[in-house]
Amino acid sequence: MSIDGADVWHERLGWAYGLIASDPAERAAALVRLADAERNTQDAWDRLAKTWRRRFSLGRMAASRNYQKVRGYSLPDGLWDRPAGSDIVAWPGLPYVLLFLEWEARYPQEWTRHAKAWGAKQSLIRDVAVAHHDEMARTKLVDLIEIVVQRPYRCKDREYVRVARAVDCGDLRGRLETAARSDNPWARRHAGYVLWLLDRPEVPNTRHVWRTWLAAAFSE
Repeated sequence: MSIDGADVWHERLGWAYGLIASDPAERAAALVRLADAERNTQDAWDRLAKTWRRRFSLGRMAASRNYQKVRGYSLPDGLWDRPAGSDIVAWPGLPYVLLFLEWEARYPQEWTRHAKAWGAKQSLIRDVAVAHHDEMARTKLVDLIEIVVQRPYRCKDREYVRVARAVDCGDLRGRLETAARSDNPWARRHAGYVLWLLDRPEVPNTRHVWRTWLAAAFSE
């Protein structure tokens, strides 16, 4: 699956763009597709698990191949077959990684209700925190950072600092500065903190650093 081209990825997961559609009806239809894909994945896993209960099973390899195939039609299961050590920038699955993260950023309640996977969110954010993305992917990542800093903190949001440092540019800083001057208290704090860290690449992004910065920046 990892060597499949963009056309095969679209055939499997093109429907998932409905998850980030502005039309609620389109998102609802995509959620139905996701639920079907998850059921199929679970059924395939159950069939594979049954083969391991036997001492020897001729059907084990077939069940394993079927599971690997079926899980490719779901999210985030379909995102785990990137070859180890390969460059995510050149990977045809990258648009669907960005899609999964955008879904969580734009529609967090739907994401939590239908596909909550904090470990996957953390891992995927870390994967995309590289500096050599093309312009389209960089713009998408800047968009995601702008969305995330303007909302109440959600689990693993702190990982976006890695992305901000990787795609640091005038556009990102301009958006963060606007957010830091806004009337939104979450944006003022989160965007201000990210800007402060961008100017100090040697400072680790830890809870202690966040709390220390917050106390100093908003002590009045």
